[in-house]
Amino acid sequence: FVRYAEAEPLYVPVEEEEAFQFRPEVVRARVTPRTKAILINSPANPTGTVLGPDRMAALAECGPWIISDEIYHGLTYEGPEHSILEFTDRAFVLNGFSKAFAMTGWRIGYLIAPREFMPALQATHGNFFISTNEFVQWAALAALREAGPDVARFRRIFDERRRAMVAGLVRIGLGVGAPPTGAFYVLANARRYTGDSLGFAFEVLDRAHVGVTPGVDFGRNAEGYLRFSYAASLERIEEGLERVGRFLSRRAS
Repeated sequence: FVRYAEAEPLYVPVEEEEAFQFRPEVVRARVTPRTKAILINSPANPTGTVLGPDRMAALAECGPWIISDEIYHGLTYEGPEHSILEFTDRAFVLNGFSKAFAMTGWRIGYLIAPREFMPALQATHGNFFISTNEFVQWAALAALREAGPDVARFRRIFDERRRAMVAGLVRIGLGVGAPPTGAFYVLANARRYTGDSLGFAFEVLDRAHVGVTPGVDFGRNAEGYLRFSYAASLERIEEGLERVGRFLSRRAS
């Protein structure tokens, strides 16, 4: 999307040893006079990382504008979560109803942006999307007004699944050096088995009949990792982990 806007993306790597957290000093070093904005994601896909307030405040000071993808806001499991808007007004916040409210198929989201950008944003939205179905808008309004207890229940269920997934991945021999604290993914280190995450993901699918996402899909720095989702029942998670564990045991023998 950055290239679609005729811009050039610059990447800032994150490391498992630092819990996949953005380092403000590294971000700051990549900022140039040509930098238009800094894009962040918290809670993050694929790592499940949640940015703390100090780090978020430091990132807010790094750039001219911050674009903050907060689609997993509401799905955190250890301590309070924060929005970039707590630390700066020079921000665009992307969010929606697909994750915390489980309205994935209804495709409704929203953007919080500085007022001076609204005319251009409205024109762009009108040309690309025209409008969202009326019944979906009513459902989104009902979710905001009434679904708080349901979101809290979802969060407790996801937390139980998260703990089971992390424990299971470690048990079968994959590395989880930075357990997730948000979203519903675990980025597991499979480098002891492979340096080709795409090929390995297909191998897991063919041999164990379990779908995982190769780390390379998220950039070169995630090569050798596999993303697992715990947006499934505990029974399916345990079954999937058992299959992957058997596959890894056979492969190593």
